[in-house]
Amino acid sequence: MTLIVEPGDPTAPGAAALLRASHALMEASFPPEENHYLSLDALKAPHIAFFIAREGSETLGTGALAQMEGYGEVKSMFTAEAARGRGVADALLRQIEDHARALGLPLLRLETGNSLLAAHRLYARHGFAPRGPFGDYTANKTSVFMEKPLN
Repeated sequence: MTLIVEPGDPTAPGAAALLRASHALMEASFPPEENHYLSLDALKAPHIAFFIAREGSETLGTGALAQMEGYGEVKSMFTAEAARGRGVADALLRQIEDHARALGLPLLRLETGNSLLAAHRLYARHGFAPRGPFGDYTANKTSVFMEKPLN
């Protein structure tokens, strides 16, 4: 089957199940004050573009772009465990980058957890580099901040 990346609804059953799994992982891995995920309803805000990756009717991954003042923030990147290693996250991240470019955003930023090594490798592969905290984030023991210029 072909992988399709398209706009989605974070409250649709497949996307919601993945987001809940992501939130559970974050809650099990990091202190509450160092969890920065968005709720399903928050992902429906006007400044957020939410995407799903699917094969047929099965949702395999999620990702979002929050349009901020002067940059885009990558949010809610998560791939179903059974679909990992199949290019789902790469396809979602390319879609987020393309959408950010179409909006004229000059760069992408993100916050991820220090123990999420597969995420670090994904972002580095796509040209993201470490940076300090941005926006409302503050430095802490578990957050890793990254940035990528969009040319």
